Amino acid sequence: QVQLVESGGGLVQAGGSLRLSCAASRSPFSINAMGWYRQAPGNARELVASIRLGGNTWYADSVKGRFTISRDNSQNTLYLQMNSLKPEDTAMYYCAAQLLRWYWGQGTQVTVSS
Repeated sequence: QVQLVESGGGLVQAGGSLRLSCAASRSPFSINAMGWYRQAPGNARELVASIRLGGNTWYADSVKGRFTISRDNSQNTLYLQMNSLKPEDTAMYYCAAQLLRWYWGQGTQVTVSS
């Protein structure tokens, strides 16, 4: 099992930046993959970015070039650096980790005003 706690959300103007953090209760070296999902009201949860154990990353087309996923293995922490934010990035952002199944955090709200 793994516990995940997100932080770093908030209200920001369009064009601004935020960095989300996800503190994991175990080393990322023991986790197959980690990722950030988001869900806006009325929409399905979607994968925004992911990073695998070997370091390979993946990004949704909507965030490529603006978001960067990274991890600090010494701190058991996953990050999502979000730049050039747009109002359509407004959503609840969830950290997720894949062991034998996926585990989820409680989420952190990101609101981008126009």
